[in-house]
Amino acid sequence: MSKQASSTGRKDRGFRSWLVPIGIVVISGLLLTIVILQLRPDQTPAGTVAEAGDSSTAPSEQPDLTQLEYRDPADVQATGPADAPIGLIVFSDYQCAFCAKWTHNTLPTMMEYADAGDLRIEWRDINMYGEPSERASRAAHAAGLQSQFWQFHDALYPGGVHLPEAGLTKNALVALATELGLDAEQFATDMDSPAVVETINKRAAEARQLGVTGTPTFILNGVPIVGAQPTEVFVDAIENALTAAENGQ
Repeated sequence: MSKQASSTGRKDRGFRSWLVPIGIVVISGLLLTIVILQLRPDQTPAGTVAEAGDSSTAPSEQPDLTQLEYRDPADVQATGPADAPIGLIVFSDYQCAFCAKWTHNTLPTMMEYADAGDLRIEWRDINMYGEPSERASRAAHAAGLQSQFWQFHDALYPGGVHLPEAGLTKNALVALATELGLDAEQFATDMDSPAVVETINKRAAEARQLGVTGTPTFILNGVPIVGAQPTEVFVDAIENALTAAENGQ
């Protein structure tokens, strides 16, 4: 999608109010409850989760989920300017069929917005399918340490499908790194390094604490989107957000 077309579409929308399409929903009551407690720790003792229907900790409005964005310039699993006007967090798994489909169908369009400076994309793996998923996640991060995260990421979803478990063994992942021209020895070392293991485990734990139990799940400009929705859902949300930003809303 050209920037000219993007700009024209944005002007056409003008001050159109936010229309919430089917599929854009609050991830879960648990997500909101935990985020509220994290953002307002003074209201509930540490380690306590409010019971469903407990109005003592319920906010008058949804908390600002943009605060979950890292915006770290050193994040090897991110692309687009760290200060881009819009952020997109992607919670995924390398054995998730719908994540592979979304990567193939929609991520290229999101990359166009990132390349134009309008969007910051942050990829986070929840690893809900066990050790093969976790191993693939560590491998992708290791590739990122050689500035090849997105190339390796795409290779894990060839043609919009995920690799079988046989393609996610350590030997297979090192072979894939070699095919992509990475330093295979350094890749293998980084993949199992304590620092990489800690980073991957920490991000997966954060996703679970937020109540993310399915993939793919997204937070776009602070608004949760559940499932591999059509590309148009994401484009409309981004264009509306850009229009609002341009008009100081």
